[in-house]
Amino acid sequence: QLQLLESGGGLVQPGGSLRLSCTTSGFTLDYYSIGWVRQAPGKAHEGVSCIESSGSSTLYTNSAKGRFTISRDNAENTVNLQMSNVKPEDTGFYYCVARRRGGCTLRTDEYDYWGQGIRVTVLP
Repeated sequence: QLQLLESGGGLVQPGGSLRLSCTTSGFTLDYYSIGWVRQAPGKAHEGVSCIESSGSSTLYTNSAKGRFTISRDNAENTVNLQMSNVKPEDTGFYYCVARRRGGCTLRTDEYDYWGQGIRVTVLP
């Protein structure tokens, strides 16, 4: 059974850093593009970043460019999202998502598998 398990969330001060990790199991990570999707309070899901199956291509939403870095280690079945210089608007639930076909995308409706999510709160 394909599983995605997020970790590393919590409280952080503005300007601080946080690293989210997605540990995968039940499938061969090498064949999947992995993304991070967030949902701010009262808002729709938003694609934050994604990384193509080989790691050679990444995408970021505009607000994350220059602050967030996505990486993956297929041998360790993990995908990380390093968040730096965080802002209060980064607050929300962060979901690790996966898709087998079609490559990297920030479109949240194109992911087939979702983790349960983890909360990130940037203090005001």
